[in-house]
Amino acid sequence: LCYVDESGTSDIPGNTSHFVLAGLSIPINRWKYCDNAILAIKKKYNLEDTEIHIAWIIRPYLEQSKISNFENLDYTQRKSRVQQFRKTELLRLQKTKNPKHYSQTKKNYKKTEAYIHLTYQQRRDFIKEIANCVSRWRFARLFAECVDKIYFDPSRRDQTIDEQSFEQVVSRFERYLQIIGRRYPERRCGLIIHDNNPTVAKKHTDLMKQFYEKGTMWADVEAIIETPLFVDSQLTSMVQTADLCSYAIRRYLENSEDELFDLVFQRAD
Repeated sequence: LCYVDESGTSDIPGNTSHFVLAGLSIPINRWKYCDNAILAIKKKYNLEDTEIHIAWIIRPYLEQSKISNFENLDYTQRKSRVQQFRKTELLRLQKTKNPKHYSQTKKNYKKTEAYIHLTYQQRRDFIKEIANCVSRWRFARLFAECVDKIYFDPSRRDQTIDEQSFEQVVSRFERYLQIIGRRYPERRCGLIIHDNNPTVAKKHTDLMKQFYEKGTMWADVEAIIETPLFVDSQLTSMVQTADLCSYAIRRYLENSEDELFDLVFQRAD
C-alpha cells in the first residue's frame, strides 16, 4: 500500500517555493500495526478522532500566549478559555468592517479548533512522535518528488508540476515493487491510496490509465494494480502520515528545518 499526499502548492508562483508529492509504502500485512501505532500516539494527546494536518497543528496560536497560566490548565479548561477568547475576537473583528480579515481569522480558528487544548510544545512533541514512529518502520519505504518552482519552466514541458510529480512517484513505487517482488512474491503487487481532491482525482486517474497503456517515461506499470483509491484524509491516519512526510521534506528544502526530515528520511527509498 502506498499512501500519497502533497505539501505546498503546484500553482506557479503559488504561496510556496517548492511542491512535494510523497508516497509512504507499507506491506499490506503491516497496515493494522501501523494504524494502531499512530492511533496510540493520537490517544496520548487526546486527538484520536482528529486529522493530523501538520501545517495547522504546528503553527503558534497567539491567543494561547494571552491566557494566563495556560500551561497549568487541564485540557477542558484550555479549550474553554481559547474558545472564549476566539469568540470575543471574532465579535471585535465584525465591528471593524474588514470582511477579509474576519473571514481569514474565522478560517484559521476552524482549522485549528481540534488542537487548541495542546500547548505549542505539546503539538510539536506530538508531530515529532509520529515522525519518530515512522522512522522505526524498517519495512516502510518513502518515495517523493520535490520540485523547486523557480526552475520549473511550463513552456518547456508538456506536463504540469503535479502531473510530473505523480509520474515520478508512480515510477519509483512500481520499480520498488518489481525489485521486492523477486524476493517476496507475495508483495509483488501494490495499490496507491491518495488523499481525495476532486480536481486531482480525475486528473491522476486518467494519468494512471495512460501509464497502464503506455507506461511512464521510466517504467512499464505491471505491479501497481487498479487506478488510485482516493480517500478522505480525515478518516485515514496513514494518508495523514504521508502528509507529515511531505511537509517535513518541503520544510527542509525551503527552510533547512531538519528535525522532522532527519526522522522520515530514514525510510527514503
